[in-house]
Amino acid sequence: MSRFKRAGKVDSQVGFRTEKTEATVPYGLLKAARKSGQLNLSGRGLTEVPQKVYRLNTDTPEEAQQNVSFGESDRWWEQTDLTKLLLSSNQLTQLSDDIRLLPGLTTLDLHDNQLTSLPSALGELQELQQLRLSHNQLRSLPVEVCTLKNLCSLTLQQNLLESLPEELGQLENLTELDLSNNHLNDLPSSLGCLICLQKLNLCNNKLSCLPDSLAQLTNVKLLDCSNNQLTDIPASLSEMLAMEQLYLRHNKLCLLPKLPAPVLKELYVGNNQIEQLEMEQLACLTAISLLELRDNKIKTLPEEITLLSTLTRLDLTNNDITTLPASLSLLPNLKVLLLEGNPLRGIRRDLLTKGTNELLKHLRGRIKEEPDRVDEGPTAMTLPSQATVNVHNIKTLKLLVYSEKQALNIPDELFDAAADQPITTVNFSKNQLTTIPPRLLDFQSSVLDINLGFNKLTCCSPEICNLLQLKHIDLRNNQLSDLPPEMKSLNKLCSIILNYNRFKSFPEVLYQMVSLETVLLGNNQVGVVDPCHLMRLAHLSTLDLSNNDLMNIPPELGLCISLRCLSLEGNPFRTPRAAIVAKGTDAVLEYLRSRIPT
Repeated sequence: MSRFKRAGKVDSQVGFRTEKTEATVPYGLLKAARKSGQLNLSGRGLTEVPQKVYRLNTDTPEEAQQNVSFGESDRWWEQTDLTKLLLSSNQLTQLSDDIRLLPGLTTLDLHDNQLTSLPSALGELQELQQLRLSHNQLRSLPVEVCTLKNLCSLTLQQNLLESLPEELGQLENLTELDLSNNHLNDLPSSLGCLICLQKLNLCNNKLSCLPDSLAQLTNVKLLDCSNNQLTDIPASLSEMLAMEQLYLRHNKLCLLPKLPAPVLKELYVGNNQIEQLEMEQLACLTAISLLELRDNKIKTLPEEITLLSTLTRLDLTNNDITTLPASLSLLPNLKVLLLEGNPLRGIRRDLLTKGTNELLKHLRGRIKEEPDRVDEGPTAMTLPSQATVNVHNIKTLKLLVYSEKQALNIPDELFDAAADQPITTVNFSKNQLTTIPPRLLDFQSSVLDINLGFNKLTCCSPEICNLLQLKHIDLRNNQLSDLPPEMKSLNKLCSIILNYNRFKSFPEVLYQMVSLETVLLGNNQVGVVDPCHLMRLAHLSTLDLSNNDLMNIPPELGLCISLRCLSLEGNPFRTPRAAIVAKGTDAVLEYLRSRIPT
């Protein structure tokens, strides 16, 4: 008798066991999605998307068929359209055309599945802003995807793509495009039409050249072309004026690319076939902070390496360098120098293991200190680089340099020698200047970059405001406490460096300079910053306020959405806490936004 009871008990469960496939999408999850507009079905072992998901906003819920009363929180007829659908890390092999039943989607995440194709119905999701398709088995991208005018982010890495549709250029609002780890042999020329693009990843493909149309991507900050078959970089890439990071590792380059990109901070060219560094290429890197040249065939370092005054990290690991120029130690900001795997002579092995500081100290010891001979003409023993006037710098590089002389003024003979030349870069740093040399106005139609750092300037002359082509000015380590209001006329100025001065407040004129992208104001005495005025600077991406006297960080600063790097360390404020600040800019901005009263 007991056996029959047990058998009967088993049979009573049969009705509950027939819908095994629906068990991975609990009804409560669908019910919650109607309220929130978001449905997360990631990692549920789905082999297909249940019809209930597609019809979430079209079918009447089951409870509406039953005789139940609805509370205020359960009014299904007030449901929210689904805007976010996460289906990542499942086993989907295809997506149904029924995806068109969710026209309100702004985010569709399908990464880490087994998709081999996409339905044309995707083109009907005209509200879509993020489409994540990485780690699938796609061999092509349907043309219909290129009609998604609101798409901002398209990630296609780790697929089997061999080509892309020419219509890709229609995605005019795209800011992020990741095509890495595919089988691409070339790129559509229409790629240059993606003028809003800020991040482009092309690494791990089979590209042998880059299209000239890339030059039109003037908002791209990061370009990764690593692990391809590039033998040359088109000169037109120098027109990508916003580029800050360029990755060219593991290609077949024989020369450092000549890229006068004014804000390029990081250049990675490791694992290529570069044998020598040429002066023209080095002179272009006016803002470089990190230069990676490891695993090449470089034999010598030219003296012109000292032009890289902003360089903080130089990686020369595994090259063929036998000697180092002593002038390498004169790079003012160099903090890390990596030389392992080079056949260096004249430098003890134990010295290399002691780190960068000891090595640079050793190189400085090689430089013979000689008395200044500014008043004397060049003798037969004077090297061109030691003369007051370096004709090569002026005529070939359009560079006017008079640095590290501890001079009270700049000799007129220097300006006279450059009188008829379109000088673009001026470096008068590390002297004893108390005023800005008035003869800088000789080059007001051509000069783009001025370095007056490490002097004794107490005020910034209004005359500098006549240099209307100016894009970068370095005034660090002076004695400035204010900037003239006339500076607002510098409507092309992109970056200004004011670290280690005497500013007690954020310079008012900077709030009016809408072209600014970088403002470095660390190590001053700034006590307050106005976020409402900062929001006018729509292009501001880097703001350094570290080591100042900020007692309070206004929550509205979180609304400065253009910021990519915000430095607040070393200020006496209590909130945000140090743990949040340590997480980086995005975390700080998110925290500040959460503190804005509603």
